[in-house]
Amino acid sequence: MISTTEDTIILQKTRELCETIVQQPEFQEIRGRIDAFMANEEAKSQYQRVIEKGESLQQKQQMGLPLSNDEITEFEGHRETLVNNPVAKGFLDAQNQMQKVQESVGQYVAKTFELGRIPSAEDFDSGSCGSGCGCH
Repeated sequence: MISTTEDTIILQKTRELCETIVQQPEFQEIRGRIDAFMANEEAKSQYQRVIEKGESLQQKQQMGLPLSNDEITEFEGHRETLVNNPVAKGFLDAQNQMQKVQESVGQYVAKTFELGRIPSAEDFDSGSCGSGCGCH
């Protein structure tokens, strides 16, 4: 188990990483797009409609029920309206960018635990899926 002193150092470095992320101009731009979306009731409503309709169609499929062309067309129409709204599109893009940053940080931390050292660029080569996978 990590001692309290080491835990404090890890938390301190984690906060420093968070501060570095927040200070990036790209992060500020992403947050701006998210904030603009959150302040736009029309965009939030469009987003909610797409989510709800998509979940409804997915549940129907999971129950083995057929989807009608009208249901699919309605969903596609809602989705098209959403992505044609610049505020909603900005939000969707911002979500994607945030997710990529989270995945990248997570991959580095996971790889550090896996390797027991700081990973290098070679450790992330797409041709390798890690030790113990049977492909080596």
